[in-house]
Amino acid sequence: MDNYYRLSPIGVFCLMAGGILDVNDLDKIFATTGLYVFTVLLGLLLHGLVVLPMIYFVISGSHPFKLIGNVVQALVTAFGTSSSIAALPATVSCVEDKHGVDPRVARFVLPLGAAINMDGTALYEAVAALFLVQLHGIPLDFPSIVAVSFIATIASIGASGIPHAGLVTMTMLMNVLGLPAESIAFLIPVDWILHRFRTTVNVLGDVIGASLVDTLCKGELDEFPIKPTDSESAQLSTTEEDV
Repeated sequence: MDNYYRLSPIGVFCLMAGGILDVNDLDKIFATTGLYVFTVLLGLLLHGLVVLPMIYFVISGSHPFKLIGNVVQALVTAFGTSSSIAALPATVSCVEDKHGVDPRVARFVLPLGAAINMDGTALYEAVAALFLVQLHGIPLDFPSIVAVSFIATIASIGASGIPHAGLVTMTMLMNVLGLPAESIAFLIPVDWILHRFRTTVNVLGDVIGASLVDTLCKGELDEFPIKPTDSESAQLSTTEEDV
């Protein structure tokens, strides 16, 4: 595995070289790639700082940026590790301890979200697919764009919360669209930074989902309070005896 990581830059370079040799206008390629990166980042920022907070505010009536402030540690962990699975312990800790979400909700919703909630990945794959389609000069009308976005959303559900899993589902999406597999070489050089941002958005979506479930189910949760475990009961009894 160590040898694989050492040799992977050479492999990526060879993939890119093959694709670049087929391109006549390199300036256009670099400009288009820059626009692609800008579009993905802008979409992720709008989704993470506008759409998700608005959904949270409309449903819960609470200030969304207070929630975001409480889970900064989880978001930073997600950005640093590029993995919603690796960030899961920090996410659960922040949501329970700092934001006060019921542990039953946090420990059910957050692992489920880390596995299947990939809204940031869905946005990335839709934009990446459109970028590659336009790069190959394939014309798309509005219904085709909607279809590509829908397929990308479905494909993102299969992307596990591990680093660069989106590239695997992206390859599947390219096969569906009839694009050559070598086209993935245009995405790999910039994926390291885009993946960090989309993982952060994925985790933020998990956090907001868990908080909303806790808000909507507050009454039902209060009817069934958490019972202390045997070890907690024994510890409490020992404390009372000491007192």
